[in-house]
Amino acid sequence: MKTKITHLTSVHPRFDTRIFLKECGSLANESCYKVNLVVADGLGDDIKNNINIYDVGKSKGRIDRILYTTKKIYEKTKELDSDIYHFHDPELIPVGLKLKKLGAKVVFDIHENIALQILDKEYIPKFLRKIISNIYRKYEIRTLKKFDALILAEYSYVDYYNDLNNNIEVVLNMPDIEPLEKFVSNDRDKNEIFYIGGISNNRGFDVTTEALKILKVKIPDIYMHNIGPYSKELIDSADLKSIEKNVKFYGRISLLDGLEYSKNAKVGISILKPIGNYTSSYSTKVFEYMALELPVITSNFKLYKDIVEKHRCGICVNPLKPQEIADAIEYIMTNPKEAKLMGMNGMEAIKKKFNWKVEEKKLYKLYKDLISE
Repeated sequence: MKTKITHLTSVHPRFDTRIFLKECGSLANESCYKVNLVVADGLGDDIKNNINIYDVGKSKGRIDRILYTTKKIYEKTKELDSDIYHFHDPELIPVGLKLKKLGAKVVFDIHENIALQILDKEYIPKFLRKIISNIYRKYEIRTLKKFDALILAEYSYVDYYNDLNNNIEVVLNMPDIEPLEKFVSNDRDKNEIFYIGGISNNRGFDVTTEALKILKVKIPDIYMHNIGPYSKELIDSADLKSIEKNVKFYGRISLLDGLEYSKNAKVGISILKPIGNYTSSYSTKVFEYMALELPVITSNFKLYKDIVEKHRCGICVNPLKPQEIADAIEYIMTNPKEAKLMGMNGMEAIKKKFNWKVEEKKLYKLYKDLISE
């Protein structure tokens, strides 16, 4: 009899890279598991890649999602009567606690250091952020010990969560090489920059657009693809008139659809500001760029320098200086032989160490240990 696994999320899209493509995908490839995924996106039920997707409907906003969508997710999840429940959002902690009472194994997959992340949430008034962060931290201390395991997406979170649960596994969000192979290109002949991920000033939107303005003077046909969610207010507030023909925003689309726009690009960019846990947490897109044989430009934090500079696969820059970002992009675009070598070096590092095949072994072991208990 197959072990029934149900992943649940109230926030992430159904085809989220970490949840659907990697974790659920790896489990579905094992004949001993039946895998379900409960989501809240309003797109209906479906079966894809041997994963049963159940949709409880799209919420009307953040408050509605926390108060009502989580209840719908619990009811649907309870119906599925699974052996292991694996949830991905802090607002689902109460759901996880209820599922524990049903006698199942429950795993909390922590994608971010949430208490620290709250301190940088722009939608929360500044005077409330520290108060809410402290309240959430106390809530974590009281509840997380009740789950059967915590999965952390970063090694930097271990010290923070180590005392809150006796069973912790770090499963890094490394790229799955195989589906990315078709985006490796030998014809990167256009002056294009590629970015995929959330679009905000904390993630370098302001300094990157300023760098683009600088570059346009020397490289008139410079063009930047921005793949990922953004707010209309952010774009409207930016002065993009001088580069409106040099940049495009596609919104949220799936990873594989988004990567189509990387095929002609000469550089992949990931500029994070030195705030919160950004300085100690890997940006998945850096490794995805490496897997595409794209030279990388990223922030000069120690954890990135230890990878990018050690493996000679890109350039680390001051994330607060547009001129430095512009200079790095110009260097890569005007030195094709060096850029090619950077791309090859990045791919070599991915194949040897920074890939999902290494990480999924940890996931398999955790599940097998939980089942054997």
